[in-house]
Amino acid sequence: MAELEDADYEAYEQDIELLVDTLRKCFEAEKARYSVVGHQNTLYIEIEGLDELDPETISEVAEPVLDELDMDFDEISLLPLKNKR
Repeated sequence: MAELEDADYEAYEQDIELLVDTLRKCFEAEKARYSVVGHQNTLYIEIEGLDELDPETISEVAEPVLDELDMDFDEISLLPLKNKR
């Protein structure tokens, strides 16, 4: 398998940041952040205010964005934003 070049990694990060920002705007949130767990190939996106919404509403808002996604994650999880301590 070919090594990722710096430009490839930067493009990958920009794609994730664009996704996170798009979802943040869809949920009308002030803050969002993400983390990638590589060995699980999972993307966790924390969005402010998700804890105030029911799962059905979250799915209705996020599904159109995630359906258009062209990223190779096994799982993408949306979580309420928690303060880091």
